Amino acid sequence: MLLAGEDWRKTFDAMHKEAWRLETLPVYRVPQEEDAIRRFLAGEPMTREATQPWFDRIRAYVASGRSVGRVHIVTQPLSDYLRFEFEYYRHNVEAGEAIRILDVTDRPNPLDGVQDFWMFDRSQIVLMHYEPDGTQISREVYEGDPEAFREYQRIALAESVPFEEYVKGLDART
Repeated sequence: MLLAGEDWRKTFDAMHKEAWRLETLPVYRVPQEEDAIRRFLAGEPMTREATQPWFDRIRAYVASGRSVGRVHIVTQPLSDYLRFEFEYYRHNVEAGEAIRILDVTDRPNPLDGVQDFWMFDRSQIVLMHYEPDGTQISREVYEGDPEAFREYQRIALAESVPFEEYVKGLDART
């Protein structure tokens, strides 16, 4: 079953405890972000107001006792998109999202070949399908056993560092 629009929103709102995401791509082409990326690349700061809808949703989930988290697998140098996304992440972390970074620049990727997905309450998996350029094709509810995805989450969390720690290391290099 494919998820879009209001059904996708309902999937988030229906979670009882946790929404968790694995991100594997260096670029996501999201039409709604094009203007913000253009402004970011032109040197404009990323304000929290630009991230307000997601910020408010995260805050509401956290206030209700639910968690939202993700691990993004990256290599350096970071793409322009990742530098942009990291500015969003700063605000998401402020809202309560648990973001971690798994940098595989100088080591094998422990999740090589695993596609992007969201996992809700460690039981419902939504596979994220993308074109090679990062354009989203669809979201698909996975009908199989979620155990492999719980293992991917375990590996991702064990092999990654908190976002704040990662960017401190980046900032120290510049």
